[in-house]
Amino acid sequence: MQALPLFHGIAGKPVIVLGEGEAADAKRRLVRRAGGIPVGEGDTEARLAFVALAESEQAAARLKARGLLVNVTDRPDLCDFTVPSVLDRDPVLVAVGTGGASAGLAKHLRLRLEALIPADLGALAQALHAARAALRARFPDATARRRALDAALETGGPLDPLAGGGAEPVARWLEMKDAPPAAAPITLTLASDDPDDLTLRQARLLGRADCILFEPGIPTAILDRARADATRHALPHDPPPEGLVLILRRREGAHSRR
Repeated sequence: MQALPLFHGIAGKPVIVLGEGEAADAKRRLVRRAGGIPVGEGDTEARLAFVALAESEQAAARLKARGLLVNVTDRPDLCDFTVPSVLDRDPVLVAVGTGGASAGLAKHLRLRLEALIPADLGALAQALHAARAALRARFPDATARRRALDAALETGGPLDPLAGGGAEPVARWLEMKDAPPAAAPITLTLASDDPDDLTLRQARLLGRADCILFEPGIPTAILDRARADATRHALPHDPPPEGLVLILRRREGAHSRR
């Protein structure tokens, strides 16, 4: 990963857009869609800028000298940030970026995702936000609350985000009597040192785990697929009493294909 994906709030804020024609007009529409206010180069409060000019290098240099972050159309070498292809299920946003390598590839990946992600996913997100107090009351312990949400949001779970249904399933789920049991440690035996060889199940569990226990030789590239806030300990180590614990081991003869 060579860029840090961020969602930058611009609602009600000025954003400089320089240029005329289709490319510049598209950037102005994008800024307005996110609630921002397109302005000219003279604005002194803007912190972001889009440049769609023939003399882009000079304009970018001027704006960068003022401390702005700049995006230059069709010049990834001049960009401080790139704009992904965005799937909008407000407040859920799915951004697909290629670091400026291929806007067309990002667009077609987004179009595939459009067909998979229900139109009412935003309603599910809003319902979960509104239910935060009820969730804390139902699951006072933060670890238990995270485990319960993980189980509910899994494929086939009562809150499966790809199943559709919007906000309605949240109320039904909170009324369910049985809380999910504490998970026992799960051992994953890795076929190779290449993270691309992870199975879908292994990748999903790494994304959910609270604690990773790993034997010597597990590469950093594999460990980086885990949640950033998951604790990590080399074996031998006693697993914590709560949370989803993964034990990573290398299959005998496992190797790197890189």
